[in-house]
Amino acid sequence: MSESALTDQQSHDVPNDGWGALFRRPHLPVVVVLASGIGLYAMNLYFTAALMPSVVTEIGGARYYAWASTAYLITAVVATMFVSRFLATQGAARSYVFAFLTFAAGTVVSAVSPTMELFIGGRAIQGFGAGLLTGLGYAVVRTVLPSQLWTRATGLVSAMFGVGTLLGPSLGGLFAELGAWRTAFGVLAAIALVLVLVTVRSLPGKKSGTEPKTPVPVPSIVTLALTAAALSISSTLTGWLVPAALGGAAAMLVVFVSVDARNPDGVLPRLTYVRRGRLKWVYLTVAALCAGVMTENFIPLFAQELGGLSPLVAGLLGAVLSLGWVIAQLFSANASAAASSRYIRLAPWLLTVGLLGYGLLQFDAPGTGVPVLWASLLFVAGVGIGLAFPHLSVAAMSSTTDPVEGSKAAAAVSTTQLIAFTLASAIAGNLMALGGDTLLLSARWMIFGTAVLTFLGTLTSLAATKRAPGRQ
Repeated sequence: MSESALTDQQSHDVPNDGWGALFRRPHLPVVVVLASGIGLYAMNLYFTAALMPSVVTEIGGARYYAWASTAYLITAVVATMFVSRFLATQGAARSYVFAFLTFAAGTVVSAVSPTMELFIGGRAIQGFGAGLLTGLGYAVVRTVLPSQLWTRATGLVSAMFGVGTLLGPSLGGLFAELGAWRTAFGVLAAIALVLVLVTVRSLPGKKSGTEPKTPVPVPSIVTLALTAAALSISSTLTGWLVPAALGGAAAMLVVFVSVDARNPDGVLPRLTYVRRGRLKWVYLTVAALCAGVMTENFIPLFAQELGGLSPLVAGLLGAVLSLGWVIAQLFSANASAAASSRYIRLAPWLLTVGLLGYGLLQFDAPGTGVPVLWASLLFVAGVGIGLAFPHLSVAAMSSTTDPVEGSKAAAAVSTTQLIAFTLASAIAGNLMALGGDTLLLSARWMIFGTAVLTFLGTLTSLAATKRAPGRQ
């Protein structure tokens, strides 16, 4: 569909500002592309988590278990930094085609992999495509839809994160139950290729000329990637090499903050590094909540190996935390300003308590009632995340009275999520390694260690909500 067709449609007398307009032509194919791109990113992360026990059983590489998500997340973070440049040079359609094809290529590599090393390489390629899809989903709304649909389209795109995290574990569990993890990746690649065809037929083929070509913060990206890589590598090492790798990761993180603070076009907004500003506490609260989310990558493994659950049920259990997140988010979305501050402060407590309870109930071959308690506690943990997340973007936006800077601060909440997911995934790999060959010990180390990170959010949330401008 050409840009002129979009303009012509806006001039029609048909009502064009309701939810129904999003799901009618000519906007429906465009919305399918935007929403599906975000959905593929979100679903695939947990889709793969449900399949990983089956993958490891067939091709080995258990020591690299956490790398399957870390590699995906590292390249996704890197890709988001290139979104504006892709749009400025290639336009919306070509950018989306490249993203879907990259995602499909990486998915095929993982599907045919005979070793874990090649599987992880495929995941890295897949992650780059998925990261582009995530950024494009928000960036192109203004250029491919009329202004009266921007708010609803953005809301729909955001909702796909929840849909993806709910569908991913259950669908992955279903394919695992059928012993068809390679087929699962093949289906995912086919979906991406179908979306290429939808993209070509629906998005404008020419560059819009309205997207700014912003500089890519290469030093920040490199140091951040090295931080995650060093954390991930340390989980596979032994002896003195472990603290050396961890020390290197800590040093790289310090370098990242130092470099990014000096770069006017860095990964995070300049307001993050203002000494007495509260934006950094908002982002650290987001990071603490996201650390809790990463336990979902391991829930299917623990459920199958410790709980003796089937792959399908284990996958469904992996979706419980996200279910609590989505339900609580719907409940809290319309909260008052005063209530939103309370929700932000309460959230890390609920998340931490839920994880601690889940960790304490990890046993070898537990009775049938224990998995029910697991589900209940994971739901509580998810509720904690859902109560706070709708309000953290508002807290970021209200950290300044400058509307332009406030918009940048709110937009960077999603960037912070990706960074936190990446680092938390790498840390989880190290915590798993502390258990050695005993999965029960690995599970306890990972869950309790993650709970320590989420507990830090109880402190950052206080600073994030202190004297928020415009709140009573």
